[in-house]
Amino acid sequence: MKFVTVRDFRTNPKDVWKELSDENTMTITLNGKPVAIMLSTNPENYEKSLDILRRVKAEQAVMSIQEESVRRGLNKMTDEEIEAEIKAARESR
Repeated sequence: MKFVTVRDFRTNPKDVWKELSDENTMTITLNGKPVAIMLSTNPENYEKSLDILRRVKAEQAVMSIQEESVRRGLNKMTDEEIEAEIKAARESR
């Protein structure tokens, strides 16, 4: 994957767009750290690409929630404890 700095993107946008069309994917960096990913697209596959990106973000969110629950030991809750939590949440509404 090609890396391009924010500075290069700002000062040489034409070159960056050309490289993106050649590479299909680029990472934009700021102070040497990745801050964005650019993907080339076209009108025919734009919606499909956007849908895939949204799914990946959703999967990452679910994985993060699962990791947090394991870290907190919530994955060891019994069915009864889970039901009690649900009941308490419903009653507090």
